[in-house]
Amino acid sequence: MDPLAVREISSCTIRPRRKLAQAPPQRCDLTPWDVRLLFLRYSQKGLLFHRPYPPDGQEEEPISNIIERLKHALSHVLVHFYPLAGRFVFENDASSSSSSSSHVYIDCNDAGAEFIHAFADISVTDVLAPVDVHPILQSFFPLNGAVNCDGSSLPLVALQLTELTDGFFLACSFNHVFGDGSSFWHFFKSWSEIYKSNISGENEPLVDISRPPVIHRWFPSRNPPPVSLPFSSVDEYIERHSFPRIRQRFFDLTGESIARLKAKANQEYKTDRISCFQALSAHVWISITRARALPADQLTVFGCPIDNRSRLQPPLSRDYLGNCTQIAVAIVNAGELLANGLGWAAWQLHQCVAEHNDDVIRSTYAGLGREFVLPSKLDNRNVGASSSPRFDLYGVDFGWEKAVAVRSGWDNKFDGMVLFFPGREGGGSMDLELCLAPEVMCALESDKEFMNLVSPFLLKE
Repeated sequence: MDPLAVREISSCTIRPRRKLAQAPPQRCDLTPWDVRLLFLRYSQKGLLFHRPYPPDGQEEEPISNIIERLKHALSHVLVHFYPLAGRFVFENDASSSSSSSSHVYIDCNDAGAEFIHAFADISVTDVLAPVDVHPILQSFFPLNGAVNCDGSSLPLVALQLTELTDGFFLACSFNHVFGDGSSFWHFFKSWSEIYKSNISGENEPLVDISRPPVIHRWFPSRNPPPVSLPFSSVDEYIERHSFPRIRQRFFDLTGESIARLKAKANQEYKTDRISCFQALSAHVWISITRARALPADQLTVFGCPIDNRSRLQPPLSRDYLGNCTQIAVAIVNAGELLANGLGWAAWQLHQCVAEHNDDVIRSTYAGLGREFVLPSKLDNRNVGASSSPRFDLYGVDFGWEKAVAVRSGWDNKFDGMVLFFPGREGGGSMDLELCLAPEVMCALESDKEFMNLVSPFLLKE
């Protein structure tokens, strides 16, 4: 047997503890922001923890107790996030003049989530030791290769706790149609909050959470549900692509180095409006474009997801559950990008973000339901940002001390994808996961301007 193989110990379906709460509405409609993601893969993120050791004189909690507590807490958190325990239903539009249209919604039928307990004979340090992301990580995530539209038969969320020799990896595969990164970490953190309450028994009351999700989806008055889809069957659109040939590597950036980069960008463009994120994004965009050696007249795009919650008027709650993001893009020639420098590139990103307001959101809303993000449309000229340094992922607290690191699965990866995470040490630090073609990653690793800013992600004790 491969010593790095992940061995599944048990698997079960966890349903909401419905007897503890009023039955929910049976249907959850989906917005254009949701349905346009039907043909991407599930979102996959997970946290790496050291095994919690008890205070002196106390016995270590058996793993069987930890597993049961996780499952029990999951049954409670699914009451709060009840559509996540449902399944998609696709229906033809009987009232439509076209025979090739349909719509989709979530049937809140309490079909449940999947929970897996697994084991891998590898240590926390071993997981983080390689320069590139360790290949064993792929086996830490459930539902690998699942496409979001599979949520009609597969769970909308699946969790896996993989025991390591001295720690845990807790992974979540989350149907992206159900929610964006904010919704993902809202669910994950709420689960940990309930776990820490140490509930037990069959008749305890439902555990409250500090941030109850806002379940009702936002539809402007001109665009009521359901959203009409331009096909009668998902089989007409679905493309199950193999995972691309890329290298994945983490880089660790201190708050001080990012602050210097921001100051440089603002000084070059004679402004004070460029943010840390925009300066860093511009630096990464320039560095990757240089490593690709694109022709000067080749267009290159930087795509950045923007949270619409606070930009709508009136704004939506930060606890709004669902997808509430759109991609803002900056488009320039490669030669122009490399010639004009950091400040100019950062200003292009600043402008496309600043112009993303309530009018823009509403004007593009209706058409999104008929536009789908297909992996085949992603190419090697562009850079796409994902995740966010604003997500409080190190605030996910199961009582096992702060997570050692965050890792993502093989979901929707492509050459040019950059994932931004908050740094474990705080203070404005960030961690980047870069996904690049092997030859491009090698060129980037030889780029002194880029490597002088970053350092390889190291295990911090």
